[in-house]
Amino acid sequence: MKKLWLIFAQTVTVSLAVLFVISTLKPEWLGSSPSVVTFQESSGGGSDPGRASGSYREAARKVVPAVVHIFTTQTPRQSRHPLLNDPIFRHFFGERFGEEQPRGAGLGSGVVVSADGYILTNYHVIEMADTVEVALNDGRKLKANIVGADPESDLAVLKIVADKNMKAGEDLRLSPITFGQMDDVRVGDVVLAIGNPFGVGQSVTMGIVSALGRTQLGINTFENFIQTDAAINPGNSGGALADAQGHLIGINTAIYSRSGGSLGIGFAIPVSTARSIMEQIIRDGTVTRGWIGVEAQEITADLADNFGLPNTEGALIAGVMRGSPADTGGIRPGDVLLAVGGKPVRDPQVMLDLIAGLKPGDAAAFKLRRDKGIVDVQVKIGKRPASTRSARE
Repeated sequence: MKKLWLIFAQTVTVSLAVLFVISTLKPEWLGSSPSVVTFQESSGGGSDPGRASGSYREAARKVVPAVVHIFTTQTPRQSRHPLLNDPIFRHFFGERFGEEQPRGAGLGSGVVVSADGYILTNYHVIEMADTVEVALNDGRKLKANIVGADPESDLAVLKIVADKNMKAGEDLRLSPITFGQMDDVRVGDVVLAIGNPFGVGQSVTMGIVSALGRTQLGINTFENFIQTDAAINPGNSGGALADAQGHLIGINTAIYSRSGGSLGIGFAIPVSTARSIMEQIIRDGTVTRGWIGVEAQEITADLADNFGLPNTEGALIAGVMRGSPADTGGIRPGDVLLAVGGKPVRDPQVMLDLIAGLKPGDAAAFKLRRDKGIVDVQVKIGKRPASTRSARE
């Protein structure tokens, strides 16, 4: 009996082995078709290229060529010691002794926005720069001129100077970025930050949109930041914040950090703001904003109680500049500004933005709370001084 069982076991084992070999090498002998595994490839025209494989390489491929490294130099403007001008001293120590040499003053990033060489970056990247050079992703280094800047939003526009070795009319061979739409951006969207952190070379980091409309951070006069946890470090300033399709949605500008490195809280200027300011600078060389000459204060719960206000909505007018549009229009210290041009004012930052968006020379309706009553006044908007960087509007 034992012998029969051994013969049976061996027969089954051999049969299974033969079946395995046939199903592997000649599956058609079994009368069934082999299984076919298909892989879905990105068509390139879809709404989210690269996502099928969990990669954002297509988005990075589009953005990386448009991001440049910016190098600036600054000549020290310290006055020379009188001794350095003495002929006898210079005879013994040389004509070049004590001469002020240009020094590197900045390192940041920028974004190519047009085929003819316009670059968008941060103002603080090129602030005080005497010369500017940009390094393209293909290895070329070209000089650039500063077209204009807007310190209050921390934006600047550069223009690449054609290489002297280039022929007249020759293309700069640039890869400008594609602008995205802020209306399509939502909290939780995947974003890529591209720049030159710490000068190590072009890098791409990934994160999400953590928040929108961040204000009152004390970074710029005019603030409306995209917050992201994509790693942004020193040197990323002026670089691109792109969506998963490779479209520009922001200009990286600042980080919150106690160590100087990324803590996962970075801020970018929205593309809608950056594009509007860029177009003004290219067209006019400067940015024009509305201004009425008041200083505003946030209404706290304590202030609301002291002034007998029903809530903390609005901006408390703490001061009015003599002879300013606000003074002429009848706005007084102690008034609470509730609306500008029919748009509600929640706080001083909203007030700044609304007034700045008005055209100088036009008249606008201002709604005020005064002595527990509502007052409507018409104010002729003035032009905001270009050098103003305070909280005064």
